[in-house]
Amino acid sequence: MTSFEWIAVLTAFHLVYGLLFMLFFKKEGIVPFKAFIPFYNSVLMLRVLERPWWWVVLFVLPIINLVMFPVLWIDLLYAYKKPKRTEHLWVILTLGLYLFKLGVDTSAKRETDRLKPEKTKTGEWVSSIVFAVVAATIVHTYFIQPYAIPTPSLERTLRVGDFLLVSKFHYGARIPTTAIAAPMMHDTVPILKIKSYLKKPQLPYMRLPGFASVEKNDLVVFNWPADTVRQFFVKEAGVIKPIDKKSNYVKRCVGTPGDTLEIIDGFVYINGELLELDHRARPMYNHKVYAASGVSSRLLSQADASDFVRIFTATTLSQEQYNALIPFLMGVNQRDDQTIELYTDAEGIPVSVLQEERIALKEVLKSEQLVNLPLDKVEWLQSQERIDSVVMDVSPNGTPGYAIFPNHPNYSWNEDNFGPIYLPQSGAIVSLNEESLPLYKRIIEVYENHDLKIEDNRVYIDGIAADSYQFEKNYYWMMGDNRDHSEDSRSWGYVPEDHILGKPVFLWMSWDNFNKGITKMKPRWDRFFTTVQGPGEPQSYLSVFLIGLAGYFGYRYWHKRKIR
Repeated sequence: MTSFEWIAVLTAFHLVYGLLFMLFFKKEGIVPFKAFIPFYNSVLMLRVLERPWWWVVLFVLPIINLVMFPVLWIDLLYAYKKPKRTEHLWVILTLGLYLFKLGVDTSAKRETDRLKPEKTKTGEWVSSIVFAVVAATIVHTYFIQPYAIPTPSLERTLRVGDFLLVSKFHYGARIPTTAIAAPMMHDTVPILKIKSYLKKPQLPYMRLPGFASVEKNDLVVFNWPADTVRQFFVKEAGVIKPIDKKSNYVKRCVGTPGDTLEIIDGFVYINGELLELDHRARPMYNHKVYAASGVSSRLLSQADASDFVRIFTATTLSQEQYNALIPFLMGVNQRDDQTIELYTDAEGIPVSVLQEERIALKEVLKSEQLVNLPLDKVEWLQSQERIDSVVMDVSPNGTPGYAIFPNHPNYSWNEDNFGPIYLPQSGAIVSLNEESLPLYKRIIEVYENHDLKIEDNRVYIDGIAADSYQFEKNYYWMMGDNRDHSEDSRSWGYVPEDHILGKPVFLWMSWDNFNKGITKMKPRWDRFFTTVQGPGEPQSYLSVFLIGLAGYFGYRYWHKRKIR
């Protein structure tokens, strides 16, 4: 919505509810014109209803006000009459306009010793639910949001199955832009699988003051700029989502506004200098491991490698034995000599399954193995006697990669050799020409909402010929530490500042095999209750938490016995 449209909507809303409040102010002997004074009219109405004045704050907070306005409407009904249940429904369906009927009724007087809604049988549990929803929504939207890591783009820094607490106040909490949405639901209502929001109206972008800015090396949660997915893993037509309803991603910020970024042989350079990652970062890259006697899977496992294929052979397998192996197999092949080849991921097949089913397998060790390897383990693996060499697998410079930003034939970049590229800063001016336009086209059209056309080899912005452009926002570059297995800014480009959501600060729970079902999940106890970033190595505070919890319940037990 444009500024004019918003002013018109707010003015109409204010006038309608000013007229409604005026009717009740007359009943209470309050000067009628005060019903049209913004915020003060709400304070006066709350005073009439014997409610705290600070509730007025809840009426202006997006999403929360969707809960609080019905509370106010029903409270007015109870203040001036004993409403029927159907009237509860009518006042909500008419967005409070049903109250005009009560306002013009001269016989309706407020009871001084009235029955408040929360004192009724149903109202008691409804008010408890309302309080819980409001409190949780405030915390979730403006302070701390829980978040689970579903994909391996930050392995081994953040693991699949890590449960994080994300701070909204570090960078300043972003006011929801989607005005009408279900509280604490992102873009989809669980079970029903339907959209949890209305696209209109959309509020302008606003952010509360924070005490930190996004810096290089920060882990950042943000809304995926290129998101058009209604449901992940469901093939269907794309949708246009509001900013705050786009999918949440977490990556590492490697470039900030005003930087010139380049990736050379897999490593990030900022303004010509190699970016030194945070000491807790554990970047991973694809490597080719060579060994004439065969690359040992045991050594790869000790090196914390992943994403490699293992091959086992069996001479015979019964149908029952084969069925037991199916959950662990990626593929099967029968050789000419009738030997059966079984392909698995890096974890292989559990020994317990082989013993239980009495299956005899032999692993085929290849002389060359492509693995995903943490950089801090390369030297160790290279030093092993059975390993001949370990070489990073790098796409050559000048070889175009698949789905690499800006997806234009003028740019033969790939995930390992990319750029140089300028990260736009608010107020900066760049020239627009055939070479630069592919880099900034999406910014101009989508992120900054201008009409861009090219006619007769000339660029027109909002109908005016332009050979330069001044950026209105700041833009960041986000990448995963799992460099060869991460969809990030190398695929979809810049992250606008209004897409920034928060900063992960605490890891309170972590489960291995998170995506393999609850029966296979195993706790990573050393990651429970650890900080995400900061000086020193991660340290678990689980024991401190358990001692504190035991002390709390012990005190409560002692206190109850003392009272008796």
